[in-house]
Amino acid sequence: MLLSLTLARIHELMTCAVVDAVHASIGMELAPGARLVDLHIDLSEVAAHDCPPVSHYRIVLRDRAWLRRIDVSPGDCVQPGAMLALCSTEAHESLDAPVARPLRVTVAGILPEAETAWGSDA
Repeated sequence: MLLSLTLARIHELMTCAVVDAVHASIGMELAPGARLVDLHIDLSEVAAHDCPPVSHYRIVLRDRAWLRRIDVSPGDCVQPGAMLALCSTEAHESLDAPVARPLRVTVAGILPEAETAWGSDA
């Protein structure tokens, strides 16, 4: 079964999210809890703040799936609703079939400075 991953609207004022990192490669089997994509949202142009209103997020899988296609690269500015990736429940499933459902994920706020200080496994 094919599973799609589209970018959810993380904040009501966001116009796009910038991809910081893609943690998985095409063909990888991903378990629940696997990191897929890191991104950040900069609200500087739409919200006045005393400091830069930039938030960092990680998309983490809640399904077991095989990554079949990744549609984003680091540096891409992705709008809400855009396709990020296509996964399947079997390693060699045909990509011609219709998408059965969205991939279940969690979007978690992260502190990238903490990962640099503690290492990438933090």
